Amino acid sequence: MTAELQIVAESPALAAASVIRQGFLTFNQRFRAITQRAQSHFEQRNNVAARADAVQRIGVYDAVIDECSQTLREVLGSSTADKNVWAAVKGHFSALISSEVDQELNKTFFNTLTRRFFKTRGVDSVVEFIALDIEPTDRITRPVARLTYSASSSLRTLFRNVLDDVNFAVRYADPDRCATRIAQLLQQQLASWGEYPVRGVELLTTIFYRERRAYLVGRVFGEFQFCPIAIALTRDDAGIRADAVMTSRDDFAALFGYTRSYFMADLETVGDAVVFLRALLPRKPIDELYTVLGRAKQGKTERYRHFFRHLETHDVRFAVADGERGMVMAVFTMPGYPLVFKVIRDKFAPPKNIARQEVIEKYQMVFKHDRAGRLVDAQEFRYLRFPRSRFSAEVLRELESCRDSVIDDGAYLTITHLYIERRLRPLNLYLQEASPEQAAAAICDYAQALKDLAYSNIFAGDLLLKNFGLTKGGRVIFYDYDELCLLSECRFRELPDSEDDREVYVGPQDMFPEEFPRFLGLTPALRQALMEQHADVFTVRWWQDVQARIAKGERIEIPPYDQRLTIDAFQRQLAS
Repeated sequence: MTAELQIVAESPALAAASVIRQGFLTFNQRFRAITQRAQSHFEQRNNVAARADAVQRIGVYDAVIDECSQTLREVLGSSTADKNVWAAVKGHFSALISSEVDQELNKTFFNTLTRRFFKTRGVDSVVEFIALDIEPTDRITRPVARLTYSASSSLRTLFRNVLDDVNFAVRYADPDRCATRIAQLLQQQLASWGEYPVRGVELLTTIFYRERRAYLVGRVFGEFQFCPIAIALTRDDAGIRADAVMTSRDDFAALFGYTRSYFMADLETVGDAVVFLRALLPRKPIDELYTVLGRAKQGKTERYRHFFRHLETHDVRFAVADGERGMVMAVFTMPGYPLVFKVIRDKFAPPKNIARQEVIEKYQMVFKHDRAGRLVDAQEFRYLRFPRSRFSAEVLRELESCRDSVIDDGAYLTITHLYIERRLRPLNLYLQEASPEQAAAAICDYAQALKDLAYSNIFAGDLLLKNFGLTKGGRVIFYDYDELCLLSECRFRELPDSEDDREVYVGPQDMFPEEFPRFLGLTPALRQALMEQHADVFTVRWWQDVQARIAKGERIEIPPYDQRLTIDAFQRQLAS
């Protein structure tokens, strides 16, 4: 008898634990293998392959879970549905991972399997790892790998050393000039720290890749304070060059925000990197840091953990979210909590003409698409169990229209399928509350959001202001996906001359940009501000031009940072 068969014969639970441990290692290996290709894609400017890898990597987790599930059925046989056996599997698995830095990622992998096998409603501590009492990163004491540079000579020398230490296969266009501009821009941004503000720089050894950029990430130390730093690198015909420097926490937080695609960052372990990033962004939820690093399942686990801890320690009830009642989704939230919960209704009132599965597919498309800083990251959850007493009467009435997604367990409600995302202030409400200057800035950013989405081959579909929201930083984000589609699928047209022509010749993919401003309900002042800055977005030609560029294979630039942070802008400032 082989050693493997002997283990199965003597202890099926230990064998199953070993299968799960190996399953996680297989997932991690495949995840990292894809991630490691990001550097080559950046160097070769292979944007198509980079995008394909981003999508492929998202599917790796579920693929390995399916493979592992099949092996477990073979190992456990008739005991596959025995919770006593699984309790023993859990104990063996816990011992196998006891020395790991990334224990939490292993535990989440384990829980995913048991929830698939048992269709668990809520949580089950017998077959799941549950830890609501402490932050998982509190156990992590090992520092993430990083390099430290002293500013004992000059900042230009410091950053030249930084660039020399980054091992690219492509040369820098002009490393001395890059180092000089990084140093000058950093000194400008940290001018309030004094004449010689920087004492040292600490950078993670891992390079962060996303879309067409690479980022050096770390922190800058002064005499009495520190701040984050991210140096954006781009690749052009001449080679690699520095493009921007970010040192404010707001800009750094936006770079690691929930409206962006996930980073390709080949981290040996993830938890220690999360601890480091959390020190730079203390207000950033841990779940968002895991997610933006590509560990979306762990992000979901941490979001769940954080929310249910809040539920246990705050005596408040779910309330209907601010904004107009949605025809497709019932949306509720908990006062004072930064998330909203969205459940698909059983039937959609006219004029909505879409099936439930189509709504799910829209959310899946957004999950895999470049969100361009304008689409909120919605996480899909199943079988969450809540005490009925925690819902207001108004929310319970709303859920009456969602019976296909809600199981009534008496004192509890189990929601079998829902989306959880960050709560934003609906744009239509914000415009009523804001000062004239704030409202004008918001409506102009709304138009820019339409443009940014178009550049990434997305058309929002329903352009009503109620479907957009504002972040705390004042950025307009789209969050209602039931009518979202690819821009390349649309047909932008001039308005027909008559109503008769319109009834005969207008198809479901026909869009009339001239009409867009008419149904926004803007005041004359806001309409004027919108047209002064973005009149082109209400013309057929603008949309058709973007479609033509996308059809030719062009990837239109949507930098994840403000123009004021770029080295080009700094040079223009120096020249003037």
